[in-house]
Amino acid sequence: MASAYTPEQIVAWEDHVELPTRFRKSQSPELTIEYLTSLHVHQIAAAPYENLLLHYSPHHSVSLDPQVLFKKIVLDKRGRGGYCMENSLCFNHILKGLGFEVYAAGVRIRPRYGGVPKGDYTGWVHIVNIVTLPDGEKYMVDIGFGGDGATKPLPLVPNTPTHNLGTQEIQLSYSNIPPQTTRRSTQKFWIYQYRNSPTAPWNDFYAFAEFEFFPNDFEVMNFYTSTSESETNFQTRRVLVIRFLREGERIVGKVMLVDGLVKRNLGGKTETVVECKTENERVKALEEHFAIMLTEEERDSVRGRNVDLGGGTVDFPNTTLA
Repeated sequence: MASAYTPEQIVAWEDHVELPTRFRKSQSPELTIEYLTSLHVHQIAAAPYENLLLHYSPHHSVSLDPQVLFKKIVLDKRGRGGYCMENSLCFNHILKGLGFEVYAAGVRIRPRYGGVPKGDYTGWVHIVNIVTLPDGEKYMVDIGFGGDGATKPLPLVPNTPTHNLGTQEIQLSYSNIPPQTTRRSTQKFWIYQYRNSPTAPWNDFYAFAEFEFFPNDFEVMNFYTSTSESETNFQTRRVLVIRFLREGERIVGKVMLVDGLVKRNLGGKTETVVECKTENERVKALEEHFAIMLTEEERDSVRGRNVDLGGGTVDFPNTTLA
């Protein structure tokens, strides 16, 4: 499938993420890992992981239409990104428009318990892009996982530790996963792992296989993640935003919103920035710490929902958006 985006849209995206001149399509850069890494870094710094459409919108639903995604993430200029399928499918079309060989694959994740991924793998609820460079090297590109997600492409080479953020390391291993009844070499998964120091044990976070998912597959996944009230589906029960902080060509930190709590990590210990106890405070925090501007209609649409912090009318007279 060809990119859904025109050359003009690709230029608009390059401007939006502040891509360096040497990596602009007009300069005909070689399709190298350096180029791919720059695209990754600039994308995650410009488009936050966020599930606000499920809570702060009149329809409380997510469209995966590439043009809807492009308008939201690039053209509207309101600091928006999206959750995994929004960000990654938009980026998939960007990569295709830049000439990369890429396809999207579905991912099974392990839920966090006490902040650590544990227990059984879920169904397909996440997405990564798999890129093959002209030299034949393959990379997993995940720009939509949020908190402990990769800040750069990872080679599809087993057990190759890569620095991520601060003291954290990440890698891919290649093996079967616990629920499988048939544990053959032809049915192995790539497993995304992280550890918070070189001496800490590896945590298995998610698993994917090297087969392509199609738009209809993602529509099924998107329906579940955007509507299910299951305890294993946090999307409909939590308000989440993660923005990565960039200096030049490096990711140096991240700022996160989990429900009403804003936290920041600049490569060391995570610290609490502010605790929002009302909707006024949370909307203000979205603007102040994430540069996300919600319209009046969006602000009002959270009222009465399970994530509503309450606290009276959401009123920001200095906000110019209507």
